[in-house]
Amino acid sequence: MLKAGFVSLGCSKNRVDTEIMLGILNKNNVEITSDPTKADILIINTCSFIESAREESVTTILDMVEYKNNGKCKALIIAGCLGQRYGQTLLDEIPEADAVIGTGAWNRIMDAVTAVLNGKRVLFIDDMQTIYNKDMPRIITTPSFSTYIKIADGCNHRCAFCSIPLVRGNYRSRSVDDIKQEALQMVKNGVKEINLIAQDTTNYGADLSKGTNLAGLLHELVKIKDLNWLRIQYTYPHSFTDELIETIASEEKICNYVDIPLQHAHNAVLKNMRRSDTTEYIEEIIGKIRQRIPNVSLRTTFIVGFPGETDAQYQTLRNFVEKYRFDKVGVFTYSREEDTPAYNLPNQISEDIMQERYHDLMSVQSKISEELNKNLENRVMDVLVEGRDEEQRSVVYGRSYREAPEVDGQIYVENDETSEPGDIIKVKIMQGFAYDLVGQKI
Repeated sequence: MLKAGFVSLGCSKNRVDTEIMLGILNKNNVEITSDPTKADILIINTCSFIESAREESVTTILDMVEYKNNGKCKALIIAGCLGQRYGQTLLDEIPEADAVIGTGAWNRIMDAVTAVLNGKRVLFIDDMQTIYNKDMPRIITTPSFSTYIKIADGCNHRCAFCSIPLVRGNYRSRSVDDIKQEALQMVKNGVKEINLIAQDTTNYGADLSKGTNLAGLLHELVKIKDLNWLRIQYTYPHSFTDELIETIASEEKICNYVDIPLQHAHNAVLKNMRRSDTTEYIEEIIGKIRQRIPNVSLRTTFIVGFPGETDAQYQTLRNFVEKYRFDKVGVFTYSREEDTPAYNLPNQISEDIMQERYHDLMSVQSKISEELNKNLENRVMDVLVEGRDEEQRSVVYGRSYREAPEVDGQIYVENDETSEPGDIIKVKIMQGFAYDLVGQKI
């Protein structure tokens, strides 16, 4: 039987594309292997969001080339965002690559496999209109109790720094019914936590019939009987409506967790970034979220070193972070991306200054996170168990509603001999450890 090995890079949205391609291959009697030495075909689903992601993608491709040159592998296929952006160039510069598939053509993975096994080199860069549906085969690669559902693809925003529209196209939503049917099947298969993802989840439904929106979708999904947690990721401040805030606050199954990338806090920088928000609006929406959603966990990201960012503008951002005390903060140095509006902006910031601002802002957030974690002591929370420590077998680890999979931290619970992955247990946080409700370590 033909065997295929996969490497999936980048975000959770890319992971879902990988899972669909795995499902298509499996449906066509291609065996999936995690061992590249046993693969007849190697497929790399790449990321090209920023320079470091492109470097990782290229390095991974070259690593996989070795298995073709010196191993069993007969064909090498490059898929995903890097393929969409640099299709023919990849074929020209990497002679070992047999096929390149863009983000609009992942559903043609089997066509690519057939072509390369017949000795052809192919380039599939289709219009970016495709989006998967509930009827497509999919092999889940996350733990059996937690998964992602991509509710839309593409992006209609044109932020000056961002290349996503170049590799993902315009925004396109799946129907409410299609998403709900997929969620029902996942819960039937044992999933307890569903993470809703898109380039901008709050824009969901804007391209569908009037009145279709994220709040309405959530109201349908919470009706699923055995679903425990519903988490929303990648929200956008400009589209974060009062209706959505009320929905999160009032529905018990929706995690009180808001992932809302803000990018900056100075109006001039936000304008240059082509963001549709102002500092005043951002402050207003944060106030509404915190006032209405009990014990909300707020996660955001910022970019330092955007072209023209002055010391005073950076200081405004620093003061903003100190004032609003986010639960989680990711900081990125500006990445100069070809074909984006910011690429040719004057006053590009030196790498040294960007690094200085990055480390400074992370230091500020580190102190805030430490203080916020101390404030959690004596809180009782449900924890979704993800696994058991291999060295300390009496310790299990997992996440509360406050931690999203893969991007946030974990909670470790001592002296727990019985819990299994997928269990949800009540714990009391004390001195950095998890305790049970009577104050004894689990």
